[in-house]
Amino acid sequence: MHRGRPAWSGRVSKTLPPVLVLGLLIGVWYLTSKVQFDNQLSRNQFQPYPHDVVRKGFLISRNLTEMLRSLWQTAQVALIGLALAIAIGVFLALLMSLARPIERTLYPYAVVLQTLPIVAITPMMIIWFGSGQLSRVSVCVLIAIFPIITNSLFGLKAAERGQRDLFRLHGAGRAIRLVKLDVPGSLPAMFTGFRISSGLSVVGAIVGEFFFKSGAVGIGSRIQTYTVRSETAKLMAAISMTAVMGIVIFLFFGWLANRVTSSWRSDSVSGR
Repeated sequence: MHRGRPAWSGRVSKTLPPVLVLGLLIGVWYLTSKVQFDNQLSRNQFQPYPHDVVRKGFLISRNLTEMLRSLWQTAQVALIGLALAIAIGVFLALLMSLARPIERTLYPYAVVLQTLPIVAITPMMIIWFGSGQLSRVSVCVLIAIFPIITNSLFGLKAAERGQRDLFRLHGAGRAIRLVKLDVPGSLPAMFTGFRISSGLSVVGAIVGEFFFKSGAVGIGSRIQTYTVRSETAKLMAAISMTAVMGIVIFLFFGWLANRVTSSWRSDSVSGR
């Protein structure tokens, strides 16, 4: 009898290529550091070896504690901003899906938000709201909300005409169609927007911190300080931390999307 591949084989086939690419990149990193810089001083200043980044950024407890505290400050801003962007973005998408005049009225302003550069938005937030938490979160919301609006609106309008006609045939009102058809069917598109915006909220939190000179010190402020001091190893360690944070948030929404959509499909099949 034919046997399928074991479960671990599939996991290895998915994991191995990224690991090999990572190993190749680290090898190139070592090689370029060795070839381009002939002395340790210049190498440490411009392109330290990977093990020096690990040692100075993660193995020295004082440096690690400093960066983790700053990372937590940035994570709070990014997560609060992302949560607000999701709430506001989905609400606006629901409004626009109800009637074309509402969409024609509101959607151009969503496009305007997408075109505003963050380096121009942040100083205005500081002028209006000061340099506290409100300004930092507002920057994240403004930069993260557009993909949520567009993907949610696309998903809400993606139901097939035949499905809508079937609901009308059974006398379902607009609210019932929205709850039973449009919203469940839009979940994959919505979560795609959430994943895109999760990375944007992290970028917004970090770049925004370049302008905030008072209050809690986030990882963006640390990155700026390490750059000025030419502490390249610590700079690279801080950047890698922000990358990991963004990846974790992105993967969380991927996992949540699978759970929510699979639960909805199960309910649909069972007739609930």
